[in-house]
Amino acid sequence: MSRLRSSRFYDSYGQVALVRNGHMQALGFSAGLLRSGKPVIGIANSQSDLNPCNAHLGTLAEAVKRGVWQAGGVPLVFPTISLGETNMLPTTMMFRNLMSMDVEEMLRASPIDGVVLLAGCDKTTPAMLMGAASVDLPTIMVTGGPMLAGRFKGRSLGTGTDARKMADEVRAGRLDGAEFFAMESSYARTAGHCMVMGTASTMASIAEALGMQLPGSSSIPAVEAARLQAAQQAGARAVELVREELSMSRIVTRSAFENAIKVNAAISGSTNAVLHLLALAGRLDVPLELDDFDRWMRDVPWLANLRPAGEHYMEEFHHAGGLPALMRRLEAHLVGDALTVTGRSVADNVAAAECYDDEVIRPVDRPLGVGAGTAVLHGNLAPQGAIIKQAAASPRLSRHRGPALVFDTIEECEARIHDPDLDVDENTVLVVRNCGPLGYPGMPEVANLPIPRKLLERGIDDMVRVSDARMSGTAYGTVVLHVAPEASADGPLALVRTGDMIALDVPARSLVLEVDDAELARRNAERTPRASRFSRGYARLYADHVLQADRGADFDFLVGGSGSQPYGGDPHLAAEDDVLLTGAARDDAS
Repeated sequence: MSRLRSSRFYDSYGQVALVRNGHMQALGFSAGLLRSGKPVIGIANSQSDLNPCNAHLGTLAEAVKRGVWQAGGVPLVFPTISLGETNMLPTTMMFRNLMSMDVEEMLRASPIDGVVLLAGCDKTTPAMLMGAASVDLPTIMVTGGPMLAGRFKGRSLGTGTDARKMADEVRAGRLDGAEFFAMESSYARTAGHCMVMGTASTMASIAEALGMQLPGSSSIPAVEAARLQAAQQAGARAVELVREELSMSRIVTRSAFENAIKVNAAISGSTNAVLHLLALAGRLDVPLELDDFDRWMRDVPWLANLRPAGEHYMEEFHHAGGLPALMRRLEAHLVGDALTVTGRSVADNVAAAECYDDEVIRPVDRPLGVGAGTAVLHGNLAPQGAIIKQAAASPRLSRHRGPALVFDTIEECEARIHDPDLDVDENTVLVVRNCGPLGYPGMPEVANLPIPRKLLERGIDDMVRVSDARMSGTAYGTVVLHVAPEASADGPLALVRTGDMIALDVPARSLVLEVDDAELARRNAERTPRASRFSRGYARLYADHVLQADRGADFDFLVGGSGSQPYGGDPHLAAEDDVLLTGAARDDAS
């Protein structure tokens, strides 16, 4: 092991070293501990009462600390921004890049040799991975785990998914409003993130598939003792990663992305994973394009029978064998020699995995589907691409042609969609625009537009919907998402008019606006661009620098890493009396 990064902060003498070591002794650390050559492990904690999914991470941090001490390291917990889906406006996606910057700069500026990332809720997992990737220290992730399924009057409830379904039932007049609100106390009954295969469970699974989380740990329910045990093991492993000099960029390679994308298809994971993986690849300078997702997912069997696309919950998935069991069944599709945080390959990690329930994790010869993952669409309506989650869509609508009904904002849609006089039927293609990374801003999860009440009353439960917005991983429906370029970036979606015919052909990967080029050019010449609403603060920074969905909606100036060295070095080390301690001098100072 080469000289520790933390030693430049502590392993010297003079005024600066006295101040640094003395202040750490104020925490109760013994004299000389930080000069002892023990790896310093940062524990990035996104716990927050404003983020119920991550509110229990302080307990996990204590377990991680035990593991670090056990392996001969020194643990230092530090807080990060926390992004809670339930309590933030306009959308947590707007602040993912900010959280990644918070993590990146804390790691770069602090006396840390390796880091354990504590995350859970949707954007906290990718934000932490993105920030850590930019600094490229030895890194391991610990996610908070899914909550247990809700229970209400003898039925199971899944966060997000059942709220949407029951809201539609209320609108259709088939469910009493009082019963709907009575569900609140049963909806999210334990600590942890969503217990369905929404974005949080997807990104936890992807962190494991990338090789950044201990095998089998992504699905452990938040309230089980095994979650704490895994956290302790991760703390111990973080120390070993430093000693082995196993940095994040050696693990998260193009092969790791291929594995993660194929696992996402096999679990029928959230479409949000597309954005986050593109952004993460950009931080690591790993070549990854939107079309890679379509190519790698096309022949992958869908094995995880999990809501919202399937029947079961994450706790059942875990006890059926979790991701190792699924990945072993998927092994023929994976890059088996990809390295992981265990120091072993993917193939080695899953070699002994077993499945204990073939209905929860299907055998490859009895999948729920094949090639049913995220499909990438192209056409004159989406020159840079759009996506659709096939497993959440209605097969009957995979080929569809219908007239557009256009809403310029989600607020306009919500105000008008249930008007009984609205000219809409089951063949209509609902379009909402100006909800992309730049337009809203932040790309909110509003693309699964509500079905008009008058159609719900007729039993119509799905329609083709097209938007430059995102969709929650807990949502469902025939929804075309992430249209790029977005309307607010002068994409063709801005030119669609109500009544225009739109043709969707998912098998052909096509999304076409049936308006000739001359007419589109005329409309574009007449169009008045939307002015930016932001003149200051983070919103201005976001609007000035966010990339489009096909680039992961990262900031242009964050693409590519910038290394682990603090900005400008440490001028104190150049002082005449601030030289490195060695040998007997180190012993005397200790």
